[in-house]
Amino acid sequence: MAVLKSFILSVATFVFLFCTTAFAASNIIIFHAGSLTVPIRKMAKAFQKKYPQYRILDEPSGSRVAARKVAELKKPCDIVASADYTVINNILMKKGFADFNIEFATNSLAIVYTKKSRYAGIINQKNWPYILLKKDVVVGHSNPNDDPCGYRAMFVAKLAQKYYHIKDFYKKLFGYPDYYKPGFEKKGKIVVRPKETDLLSLLEAGDVDYIFLYKSVAIQHHLKYIQLPDHINLSNPEYAKFYSQACFKVTANSPNNYILKCAKPIIYSLTIPHNENSPQNPDGAILFVKFMLSKKGQSILKSCGQGIINPPVVIGKKPVWLK
Repeated sequence: MAVLKSFILSVATFVFLFCTTAFAASNIIIFHAGSLTVPIRKMAKAFQKKYPQYRILDEPSGSRVAARKVAELKKPCDIVASADYTVINNILMKKGFADFNIEFATNSLAIVYTKKSRYAGIINQKNWPYILLKKDVVVGHSNPNDDPCGYRAMFVAKLAQKYYHIKDFYKKLFGYPDYYKPGFEKKGKIVVRPKETDLLSLLEAGDVDYIFLYKSVAIQHHLKYIQLPDHINLSNPEYAKFYSQACFKVTANSPNNYILKCAKPIIYSLTIPHNENSPQNPDGAILFVKFMLSKKGQSILKSCGQGIINPPVVIGKKPVWLK
């Protein structure tokens, strides 16, 4: 009898382990820009409802950090989605870690605040540079070396200087040379965090008055924002030449090695990268990318405040599975 019970228990354990393994969800790992957190997670929810055999593991960071995880740290990853298409071009494609780069979305930069922000009742599209320069106003931006929103904040300040004809506005506000290192920021005036979404809690707590942030993130979090003119918000391809006047240096392969970046219209892109550990789930990655580019995926992006590129634009070798 004891032998029979032991046999039954062994069979039951085997069946349980077999079923658990057979029906376990297959992971799809996504490294993505912080500003894509809300839309990616909404897409993941809809995707997993349609394809329950997959589970999305998303990891937000600055876009440059996301790409470096693949190229330098060789971390396993199935999809990289960047807030700046040039990040994938320069860090992944040029170094042989990706074969294509799909441009799929747009955005614009804004000055974001809450009702707690100093001078919230009077700030507008014309006077915001002067409000930000006030001594008692605290301003936040993300790290330009890690996050496109950070160097785009520098671009916007430099373009605002030209557009509003405010002498030395960039220097008066940030005080940086043409590059940034931790510790350069004015204490009590400028707050810097690794990625743009890291600043949200500080803004909502009233520790920061205004942040340079994507309009889509402001919409997602129901925050107040100043809609900047197209001449400086980096949204309009018609002003690409004007944008290109603003440049800033960001770190390259080492902290003391810099490359020059000049402003371009904001374009988000994605790829399925490859290194010795990636992609771990190529079939799942293809399926999720197709979902992101589908009408449903585009609808989610638009509901989150982003523009879409339809049809998407492919840089490099067009994948055979992309119609």
